[in-house]
Amino acid sequence: MARIGIFGGTFDPPHLGHLILAAEAYHQLGLHRLLWVLTPDPPHKQKKFITPLQHRLDMLHATLAGDPNFELCPVDINRPGPHYAIDTVRILKAEHPGVDWIYLMGGDSLNDLHTWRNPLELVASVTSLGVMVRPGAKIDLADLEKKTRGVSAKVKFIKAPLIGISASEIRQRVADGLPYRYLVPLEVYKIIHDRGLYRIK
Repeated sequence: MARIGIFGGTFDPPHLGHLILAAEAYHQLGLHRLLWVLTPDPPHKQKKFITPLQHRLDMLHATLAGDPNFELCPVDINRPGPHYAIDTVRILKAEHPGVDWIYLMGGDSLNDLHTWRNPLELVASVTSLGVMVRPGAKIDLADLEKKTRGVSAKVKFIKAPLIGISASEIRQRVADGLPYRYLVPLEVYKIIHDRGLYRIK
């Protein structure tokens, strides 16, 4: 049975940390494919400015070019928002039956999972939750189990090199005129530079 990972995010911008974590998830979880799901309209960021979709889409295309294990999945782009994870999983399961679905998330998202839309259904719908924990972050599975029944049995922690890169930090560095070239793939750097993205604080 195919094991397919779902890696969702705004990717504003996609950076080397995303790629390193995705590669580790692909290897450690024994995935056959990893779908990168670009979220145009994330519910938790509706009051924040997000770079227009076409720029993020172009950057993500550039990021994934040349790696056959990674695939840009348009499931959220092709439908109106806001985009909830449970709806994404429902659609993918209907389109691709007989698949072991692995939903990737960060430790912060796991801690907040009980606040997501239909968290019990989401946990029940996937084979595993691949969790990438930031350095120094703490996860209390017993406490999480009280809030979202069944979650502790689904969690698979992903070990990865310590990566202190975040999209928000990159945006701030661009705005401040600080170096960021080696935090993102070359083609993403060119898009940010040529289109003048993130220069206004």
